[in-house]
Amino acid sequence: MLTDGHYVAWFRTELGQGTGRVLLKDGKVFGGDTVISYSGSYQVEGTKFTAVLKTSRHAAGQSSVFGIDEVEIKLAGTAMGTFATCSGEVEQVPGMLFQVTLMPVRTEAERVERRYNPADFDPQRLPKGKIR
Repeated sequence: MLTDGHYVAWFRTELGQGTGRVLLKDGKVFGGDTVISYSGSYQVEGTKFTAVLKTSRHAAGQSSVFGIDEVEIKLAGTAMGTFATCSGEVEQVPGMLFQVTLMPVRTEAERVERRYNPADFDPQRLPKGKIR
């Protein structure tokens, strides 16, 4: 289930792609990347995910994936597990498809720690290949 929290957003249009970081909290979206800020609202109903975002430039740098800085994006898609994928169009750039995938940011405490003990290595258990 998609829950409130921090997410990495991977997005693309025909002009390019990029990544940013967003916070989903109580139906609101806040976030940005190195040059563009995003804000808006979202809804999750079962597996249906919808959002409306507005963008604005906050720093000099590369052009946006829309070719203009200030747009309103209307998105619809699915939220499966802790991920969401959605797409939409931008009124200010007719016909341009925008796609985005949200992936949760995991803290160090949430990561599975894998332990390897060199004493567990037994070369006798390796597969035997044909010797020429």
